[in-house]
This record gives sequence, structure tokens and C-alpha cells, in this order.
Amino acid sequence: MRRVTEWFFPALPTSRIAVLRTAIYLFVVFDMLMLVNDVVAKANAPAGLYRPLALERALHLPAPSVAGVQTLRAVLVVGCLIAATGRLPRLLGWIIAVGFLEWVMLGMSYGKVDHDHLALLTALFVLPTLGRARLDDHRPDERAGWAIRCIQLTVVATYTLSVWAKIRRGGWDWPTGATFVWAVERRGTALGRPLLHVPEVLIATQWVVMALEALAPIVFFLRGRALGAVACLYLAFHLITYATISIHFAPLVICWLAFAPLEVVARHLQSVWLSVGAGRLGAADRTAAGHPVPVVRDQAIGPVGGPPERRQPQ
Repeated sequence: MRRVTEWFFPALPTSRIAVLRTAIYLFVVFDMLMLVNDVVAKANAPAGLYRPLALERALHLPAPSVAGVQTLRAVLVVGCLIAATGRLPRLLGWIIAVGFLEWVMLGMSYGKVDHDHLALLTALFVLPTLGRARLDDHRPDERAGWAIRCIQLTVVATYTLSVWAKIRRGGWDWPTGATFVWAVERRGTALGRPLLHVPEVLIATQWVVMALEALAPIVFFLRGRALGAVACLYLAFHLITYATISIHFAPLVICWLAFAPLEVVARHLQSVWLSVGAGRLGAADRTAAGHPVPVVRDQAIGPVGGPPERRQPQ
């Protein structure tokens, strides 16, 4: 039981959360403006096309309006830009989590539901539970470990549940049929279209994809370079998918940061910040050397960080 608790609540540096939080909130802005960016346009569509998801129906949420979604977008963009700096982590965090969930549900209530936002939404809901997290705070904290583990579990679940969905919906015709042939014909790129002449490669690739998704839990048993190598393998898989059939999983890819030792990035950013500060301090010292500060009465300027020296009476 103790080992299970330690696995779900590993003590990880709080600085890792500080870096992850900034990356996640900035990505949400990118996602709204570049990926799920058709919510306003869909609000202009005929009301009959709106098919609310199960959660929206359960909460009796109203159909989207143009003014409503534009206001939601503005609140989310401004909130994410502020939250990315570490300010108001709880207040803005919960507003962003609930607001972005609504944004994504509205975008997927018109006939197509993507599963690439599952890990991103999980990250948005666990980050506000931590409060403030600074780049210079490298103390291990079980709360930080729990949040990281939740994101990691959802990243892996996205792959494993995808296998279940493929078999449930398409049966074993998914890996043995013309799934990728159809995908290349529909949205193939200049790199992917030549593969239509070698359908055997596409069928073999379907089996490789199924294997990669089914074996995703292996990342929990790896450490160090082995974990980094496997993570790069999955990221390469997404890069190849985008390069051949124009399907990206950017919201899932950004959440792979939960497996990275981001405290190293935090230390680097901290050292850069200190170097900049030291440079400014040095410039101020040089300016002071060129313009001597007048001594008032018996007070003299002492060394930095030390008590002021007293001049001996003449």
C-alpha cells in the first residue's frame, strides 16, 4: 500500500510545476487561436447543427451565441497570459479550466469529437490545486508529484483507450483494412500520397500504430535516457503522422512535458535571470563609480551587503 501511495504521490520539485504551468497556459492560447479556432464560426451556424455532448446535456448548457463565445475567448486568452506568469494560480486556474472545457465542448458539438485534448484538460484541472510555484523552489512536494502523475496517466490513457476505441468501432478491420489508404486519399500530403502505391506498407503501419498505442504504459517502468528515448519515439510517431496525413496531436504532445525533468529548465532560467540581474547591478556600480556619491555627515558607503562604515573623527 505504501508503494502504491508513493507512486501516485511522488515527491517532485515544485519548480517543475512552474515551468509546466507556463508552457500549458501559453499553449492554450495557441490552441484557441490556431487549432480549435472555429468555435465563433460554428456559433453562426444553424441551430439544428448543434449537437451538445453528454456533459453539456447533463448540465443543461445553452446553445452557443456569437457574443458569448467571443467573450469566453477574450477571458481565456487574457487569463492564460496572466496565469503563465504565475500570478493568481488558483483563481485564474479554475476559471481557465472550466472555461476551456466549455470552449472545447462547443467546438466538438457539431459532429466531430477529438480525443487529443484529454491530457491537456486534465492538466488544466490539476494545476490550480497547487497554488504558487516558483522557478527557484526546488523542494520536493507530493502535491506537485500528484499533479504530474495525473497528467502522465492521462497521456498514456489517450493511447490505450484509442486502441480500445479502434477495435470497438472498427473491429480487426482497422489494422487489416484500408484505414490509412482512406486517410491518405482524404488528407494525404506530398510525402504521404506516394504510399498509396505500396498499400502493404500502410497496412504494416496500422499494426505498428496499434502496437505503439497498446505499449504506451511501458513509460512508467523506464527512467533516464531510456524514458527519453521512448518519449522521442512517440513524438516522432506524431511528427510522421502530421507529415504524411496532416493529423496532429499537439495538445497531447505538449503534455509529454510531464515526463521531462523540467526543474533543469527552471534552474537554467533562474541562472539566466540572475545573470541579467548581475549585469544590471554591475552597470549600476560602474555608473556610481563615475559619479561619486557625496558623504553625508559621518556616513560612508560600505561594501555591498555589509554595515555602513563610520569615518574616524578628525
